[in-house]
Amino acid sequence: MDLLVREVELNDAEPIVSILNPIIEAGVYTAFDTPLTVEAEREYILHFPARGVFHVALCYQEQKVVGFQSMEPFANYTHAFDHVGVLGTYVDLSYRHQKVATSLFNATFELARQRGYEKLLTYIRADNMAALATYQSFGFGIIGTAKRQAKINSRYIDEIIVEKFL
Repeated sequence: MDLLVREVELNDAEPIVSILNPIIEAGVYTAFDTPLTVEAEREYILHFPARGVFHVALCYQEQKVVGFQSMEPFANYTHAFDHVGVLGTYVDLSYRHQKVATSLFNATFELARQRGYEKLLTYIRADNMAALATYQSFGFGIIGTAKRQAKINSRYIDEIIVEKFL
């Protein structure tokens, strides 16, 4: 599949929500438990941090957004963490295992370096072994487990914390 990765635009809000909401509804890939609205996503894009990295992957053949990856500064209350970004990666459920994540990771790593980031961090549901394997394949290493980090439908879920130095 031919992909184009580019920075997010405001009109990407609707396709992003159409990717993320089925993932949320599946209840097994993310700690998000509430579907998003297009308006809420537009607000998120409008107020996205200037130093952040927010990419979408478009399938050339279908001219459709099939995945996205956002990376925000770890903290904005001190400069001590300016070199650390927090990453999230989402691929349309029907486009998994088609190198969408590969294209997103490559573009994000490059732009993150250009923007002064040295380390990326993320949290992965402990029961999402496919996501863990994906992150590890891109050089992320496990640094710990946050026990009972999320509570969804009265069930606690651990999250694995991974990091990668750029």
